[in-house]
Amino acid sequence: MFEARLVQGSLFKKVLDAIKDLVNEANWDCSATGLSMQAMDSAHVSLCFIDLNAEGFDPYRCDRNLTLGLNINNLSKIMKCAANDDVVTIRAEDNADAVNLIFESPNQEKVSEYSMMLMNIDSEHLGIPETEYSATIKMPSAELQRICRDLSQIGDSVTITCVKDSVRFSSSGELGSGNVSLRENTSVDKEDDEVSIDLHEACNLTFASRYLNFFTKATPLSNTVKLSLKSDVPLVVEYKVGDIGSIKLV
Repeated sequence: MFEARLVQGSLFKKVLDAIKDLVNEANWDCSATGLSMQAMDSAHVSLCFIDLNAEGFDPYRCDRNLTLGLNINNLSKIMKCAANDDVVTIRAEDNADAVNLIFESPNQEKVSEYSMMLMNIDSEHLGIPETEYSATIKMPSAELQRICRDLSQIGDSVTITCVKDSVRFSSSGELGSGNVSLRENTSVDKEDDEVSIDLHEACNLTFASRYLNFFTKATPLSNTVKLSLKSDVPLVVEYKVGDIGSIKLV
């Protein structure tokens, strides 16, 4: 038996909204420590990792390790039936062929139940190797989303250049070029507004605008985002999922 009750059900909706344009279907691994997912996008260009800790659910029960193969778009459609303040429970019996989703209004006057068929999905377990990154940037997530959206109007790729106390995002195309520079700023009143740069080595790396815009769909999950960069290593974009876990896009 697997059961995970999430009081902040809207968090799960935001997680699905963040990945549904990248990932078509994925295996969700349920264990005593929590709920996790890793999947490649359909073009096999990017990887998505999600970890949701058991402590973030109340209650959380997983009698034995279980894998739930789910179509992400269909799951997202069902989650749209939940109000933003609903409590969401995900439940599956051992060896079940379906997963049950229960949505409860805060006053429990309304309870909705949905069932979704499980899939058999072939997937291999991949991981992010432990890496000493050249630069790690923490910045407001809305700022990153705005920069990626704006520069995608200029060109098909965005170059991120990181030096001692600043980071520059630039793009060029047929209509011209554009760049946005952010200086390190850790003296702001709100921690969520700060730009911090942990630099071991200056770097200058280029990424596809299209995928950066896909990644920043996770912006509603967190006020801040962390970028980890190193030459010849995929960019890692990480968002916190409330207090219960994280999503990494590679």
